[in-house]
Amino acid sequence: METTVAICTHNRAADTVEAINSVLKQNYPRDRYEVVVVDNRSSDDIASLVRSMMKEETNLRYVFEERLGLSYARNRAIDEARGENIVFLDDDALAGDGWLRHMRDCLSIEGVACAGGKIIPQWESGAPGWLPDEYKSVYTILDYSDTLAEMKGTAIPYGANMGFKTEVIRFYGGFRTDLGRSGKNLLSGEESELIHKIKTSHAVYYTPKAVVFHKISAKRTKLNWFMNRMYWQGVSDAIRFELSGPRAFSKAVLRIGLYVLRLPLSLSRKRAVLQLAKIALQLGILRELVKGTRHSLEAASNRFVK
Repeated sequence: METTVAICTHNRAADTVEAINSVLKQNYPRDRYEVVVVDNRSSDDIASLVRSMMKEETNLRYVFEERLGLSYARNRAIDEARGENIVFLDDDALAGDGWLRHMRDCLSIEGVACAGGKIIPQWESGAPGWLPDEYKSVYTILDYSDTLAEMKGTAIPYGANMGFKTEVIRFYGGFRTDLGRSGKNLLSGEESELIHKIKTSHAVYYTPKAVVFHKISAKRTKLNWFMNRMYWQGVSDAIRFELSGPRAFSKAVLRIGLYVLRLPLSLSRKRAVLQLAKIALQLGILRELVKGTRHSLEAASNRFVK
């Protein structure tokens, strides 16, 4: 089999069914791909909905993953995959026409082990006017190139629309389970950590022809959601890069002071939000640094008592 399409979901039954249908309507031979829906401990009716669809769709499969967390769900999809390639579509995204074929073509390029495509936002209530251009990626918006191109440096595909050679992603062990969404937290960084590993041995490519449309709910366009997302980005960065010690703590505190001083100089709401977002990110880093210090002290105390 050529390709496994993985859709991991948690309590988004209606959106997930739409995502599944966007794949099944692709003009692509059914015997060349499968759709694996990984239910990450949902409490809605996604199981019955998918099983009902499976009566008509022979290349559709349902899998339940008990361990809560997006990385656990994605790793389960990797374990279950029967395709030479595995491509991920978010449960709140819709595959555009020809998406599957263009992802396959990109992954067929010699030396390429990871591919991504264009992600077009579908705003439920319109894009927020205060959103700084520097942080549009927070909303999983990607328009890297007008032509097929290698994603060099720090550039990577985003999780709503990314694919891998199955044997390569298995070789690198999949996604880190201490990163990635889990329940209500907004941890991230698991995709970039894995893809940068893959870049050490294989090429990562982008194709603008593999388009998905990503739904963005009105709740996510509220300023408090955005700031919470930036805070958890800081937590994620601290975990991913294993930040610790007085030097990292001092750097975060100094940066917060700098951004606070810049706030009164912001000449627009966008620039003010930019400084607040940077503050939120550093607060997330501080949170994880303090947590790590506390755990180290507790471990040292336990050794002393023993």
